[in-house]
Amino acid sequence: MNRFLQLDPPVFTGANTEQDPQDFIDEMHKTLQVMRATETEGVELATYRLKGVAYSWYELWEDSREEASPPARWSEFADAFMDHFLPAKTREARAAEFENLKQGSRSVWEYHMEFARLSKYAIFMLPTMEARVHQFVQGPSPLVINEAATTALNSDINY
Repeated sequence: MNRFLQLDPPVFTGANTEQDPQDFIDEMHKTLQVMRATETEGVELATYRLKGVAYSWYELWEDSREEASPPARWSEFADAFMDHFLPAKTREARAAEFENLKQGSRSVWEYHMEFARLSKYAIFMLPTMEARVHQFVQGPSPLVINEAATTALNSDINY
């Protein structure tokens, strides 16, 4: 437990609508990988970082599991957690937002940051790096694309 806490894993309350449950799952998963926690240890450690409404949800979820069920595994917990705190309709809306993402008035950096933020909701659309690059270049403004192409032609830059 000390090693786990030294890694400063995230806390999730479920009460703050600004807190993204996907971020909690992603950060917790990274922490658990570093610790080389087993699937069941991962659930125990993650639930330790649930507070308030989120821990109440966990207790209800745990009670709803069949009594003879083996201890919950990470993937089972993460799926149930995401289904509750980020319903499928919301995930679908974010995936659609990602699919339609354009640079607009954003800088290229701001577009990149929004692309990265939303891409985790559309992993199924990005099975390869080639697919990721293809999706990314659909969004920048034509001016940016023209400037990048001109720069690449006039130098040794390979974008």
